[in-house]
Amino acid sequence: MLAKLFIAWLLNNLPYDIKALSRMQTKRFQDLLVWQKGHAFVLAVYQLSSHFPAHERFGLCSQFQRAAVSIPANIAEGYRKLGIADKLRFLNIAQGSLEECRYYILLSRDLGYIDINTYETLTIQIEEVSKVLNGYCRGILNNSHGNEL
Repeated sequence: MLAKLFIAWLLNNLPYDIKALSRMQTKRFQDLLVWQKGHAFVLAVYQLSSHFPAHERFGLCSQFQRAAVSIPANIAEGYRKLGIADKLRFLNIAQGSLEECRYYILLSRDLGYIDINTYETLTIQIEEVSKVLNGYCRGILNNSHGNEL
């Protein structure tokens, strides 16, 4: 019950116009703005992590890339799920991976692998993905037409 109240509070504090999002028709997951933004973030992470030290190849690079890929992958997987609870479960996994990436951005900065400008750019980008993802979740909760968002 507490988790449902927290999710409701979280979703009610988003700046996106859910009614506008709910009017959008999609035929495939690639049409979703949230997937597009998540995919763009993955591409940025791959580009960025290719410049990390070689000793991080199987450490931070691998973890960061895995978590980043999980965001749009779980959005895509949840897209065709018929039940709202099942759909939201995949979107919640995407949210968890997104938060993991937030930490990897911070860690990359603190280890000196990225400069402050890159840190700020990635932070803005992941915040945008987060806001749109939360808006998408709220839209699904507010109506039963999850694939019409």
